[in-house]
Amino acid sequence: MNRRIFLSTLALTPLIASNFVKESSDIYLSYQEYIALENLNKRLKRLSRFIGYANFNIVSFNDALFYGRNYSAIGSFTKEELSLVDKLFSENSKQYGFYGATTCSSLNNKISKKDVVKIPYTGHYLFKGKPLEDYEKLKKDIGDTLVLTSGVRNIVKQLSLYCNKIYNNGGNITQASVEIAPPAHSYHTISDFDVGRRGWGYKNFTADFASTQEFKKMRQLDYISMRYNKNNSYGVRFEPWHVEVI
Repeated sequence: MNRRIFLSTLALTPLIASNFVKESSDIYLSYQEYIALENLNKRLKRLSRFIGYANFNIVSFNDALFYGRNYSAIGSFTKEELSLVDKLFSENSKQYGFYGATTCSSLNNKISKKDVVKIPYTGHYLFKGKPLEDYEKLKKDIGDTLVLTSGVRNIVKQLSLYCNKIYNNGGNITQASVEIAPPAHSYHTISDFDVGRRGWGYKNFTADFASTQEFKKMRQLDYISMRYNKNNSYGVRFEPWHVEVI
């Protein structure tokens, strides 16, 4: 074993041990899966930088594979990474404590630019129809302090966010699934979007957003709802920033 792998093994000793410690019911990636996750996470970040943040939100998985094969700045996805992608997309999410419906059955889901609108100065898209109409109403009813923080997210973008959560949680898939929907289960892929308070940055993705005037005004509106309330049936944390398109 070379020094780099040896040191990595030492760093992940708690992760490996947690697979066999019975006092925790959380599900972790295996050591080899965690290594694949680390590489996949980096590759997806390189893809995002290469094609641009906005394009990354809607790129299809097949197109991601194409970019990887043809551009050395990204690099081809390995068989270990592809196996992990299939696992994270296809496995029953209920075993991880996520009980939401499947919103997308195809790993290679395609989103056409004719079906979405890019929202200026945000780097995000919204679906035409009710999602866009709701956002425009929100801006009118609440004012310019309300901003779009996340719109359409195709499978690749949701996969990237999910992988990053698992990585930051030391390979704990259960904990990651409390914080973000698995890639086949995000309503961002079909309708929903996130909003925040201008200038609040990361705080817009915390429970603190529920204390803002923007949120209080939103709760008085009848044309939207909140997807992930406290103690929701999905198994997801409280997300006051997540707008349910109804």
